[in-house]
Amino acid sequence: MRVSICLLLCSILVSLGCGDAPAVASRNGTAPVGQAAGKAAGHAPADVVPGFHEDWCGEHQVPESLCTRCNPELIAAFKATNDWCGEHGLPESQCLVCNPELKIERPPKTEAR
Repeated sequence: MRVSICLLLCSILVSLGCGDAPAVASRNGTAPVGQAAGKAAGHAPADVVPGFHEDWCGEHQVPESLCTRCNPELIAAFKATNDWCGEHGLPESQCLVCNPELKIERPPKTEAR
């Protein structure tokens, strides 16, 4: 079931791509992690394969294919699987306020063969 939902989420992302969302301050009021001064944080290309190094939202530090802040269309799928933090407005599986021990890590780069 979770695999099907993940594939659905990834399909939605690939079909919609990521728009140029405005910069959002982090929880402590500073610039988002990974964002250079005066330059928008990078987003994954629309044709990126979910689960790979390139599938990363530099602005929100989560996989681009699962970033509800850049792709609000994904919210319904997270809510449908009871993976939603209503207090903070993002998936519970990405909520570092409620789950401070949570580590969301970017997959390592794979070397070309």
